[in-house]
Amino acid sequence: MRFAFKTANQSTTWEDVLAVWREADKIELFESGWNFDHFYPIDGNAGGPCLEGWMMLAALAQATERLRLGTLVTGIHYRHPAVLANMVSTLDIISAGRLELGIGAGWNEEESGAYGLELGTPRQRSDRFEEACEVLVGLLSQPSTTFDGTYYQLVDAQNEPKGPQRPHPPICIGGGGEKRTLRTAARFAQHWNFTGGTPEDFAHKRDVLHAHCADIGRDPAEITLSSHVAFDPVKGPAATADQVAALGEVGLDLAIVYLRPPLDPSVLAPLAEALAPLA
Repeated sequence: MRFAFKTANQSTTWEDVLAVWREADKIELFESGWNFDHFYPIDGNAGGPCLEGWMMLAALAQATERLRLGTLVTGIHYRHPAVLANMVSTLDIISAGRLELGIGAGWNEEESGAYGLELGTPRQRSDRFEEACEVLVGLLSQPSTTFDGTYYQLVDAQNEPKGPQRPHPPICIGGGGEKRTLRTAARFAQHWNFTGGTPEDFAHKRDVLHAHCADIGRDPAEITLSSHVAFDPVKGPAATADQVAALGEVGLDLAIVYLRPPLDPSVLAPLAEALAPLA
């Protein structure tokens, strides 16, 4: 079992986020840190503060030395994939090859509607997402990319310089849609993230993902399986470790412990101590 943490960008301050990441960077058990990519809080705190995820990652890459880092996950309709590819390559360079590319089809109607970003129907989201994955892989790994899709059209498009990770930073696809999202993950992902739930739910989604891998002839062992695991400060680290252990019994590779505001770096050392026997 491997371990990571996540700090959402909502209902918090930059200073508190930074304190947690700097402390986690000192604790070897945590291999990566994650934030999210939303413009509005999704915790019910309507109108509350919500920091922008990619700008935060750039700053966090400079504030840390060891942790890998990424978003869980970027809604693909927020940024044209060619723009996102340039952001990814630049941040991969800034972080010295520590970036993970977390992406998903998008779901948030509130912020999409408020900003005039076309979300579309579930089918349209899935179609667009699949196209975007092709565009991203091309721009992150090829000298030039030409693509003629329904949503994206590129002609001899270039993205230079590319980051140090080859062929591109690992792609983490988040979501559990069984017909489309998990099929897209089977095609493109090096890492699939389960948004959270029971071990039985995780095992079912894992089996669906692996079936899609079999359909296209891909070895499912190539895809890291992760899940959000909520940390409850009232119940303490032992309860989190119990959740992780149960997921580990059904094949979880990477537990991403979700820390909710108010963020407190002092929880990290006891949490790491509780999780260490599962490593």
